[in-house]
Amino acid sequence: MDFTNKNVVITGGSTGIGFSTAKAFINAGANVWITGRSADNLQKAATEINNPKLKTVVSDTSNLAGITVLEKAIAESERKLDVLFLNAGIASFAPIEQQTESDFDAQFSTNVKGPYFALQKLLPHLNNGASVLFTSSTVATASTIGTSAYSATKGALNKIAQIAANELAERKIRVNIVSPGPINTPGLDSVASTDAKDYLAASTALQRLGSPDEIANTVLFLASENASYIVGTEVLVDGGFTNYARK
Repeated sequence: MDFTNKNVVITGGSTGIGFSTAKAFINAGANVWITGRSADNLQKAATEINNPKLKTVVSDTSNLAGITVLEKAIAESERKLDVLFLNAGIASFAPIEQQTESDFDAQFSTNVKGPYFALQKLLPHLNNGASVLFTSSTVATASTIGTSAYSATKGALNKIAQIAANELAERKIRVNIVSPGPINTPGLDSVASTDAKDYLAASTALQRLGSPDEIANTVLFLASENASYIVGTEVLVDGGFTNYARK
């Protein structure tokens, strides 16, 4: 897929799925901006990718101040965006009786408020015919114990994306959702033990965790002209996790 001179923004692009997607877009010829909260992580990402087409923006998109920083960077570039990948997200897991207000609020701020207002503020900078993609999760429709707050954020995100697809159709902006299953990322490492990761792998039809590159490939497809008639759709990239019946 060719994205030569296309302009792409990826929130949460310094590690994991966002980072792999940034590399893929760069390799396909795009100009890419990635955001992150950590200047050190962004510098590490920039050093590894090592391409002048990559720009980094220290921006905490869980709040309006951080989103304003990103919007200013795009405005100052004087470039219209062809792809907006709203990928930044966090997760913490606890049963309802143990869920804290701070963890609940942090997840809704990052996973729901952030993408919502990032889309709102960047809409004037999107080309007509652009592609907007949200990173959701298979948990949006699952009922897994201990995931109540996180699952609720992803369920809310899906509904926002579906309505955005209808609202932006007049501008020929395609909005779609990518819902990964268990993916081997630093984020998963931070919340899952080795035993938990082994259990997740065994819960997929393919009997393994996915890789960030596999999500990146899906994002590039959905952002490309090859997916020109796909809009308002949730694509599960989960190795069969959602529908797998364990023996």
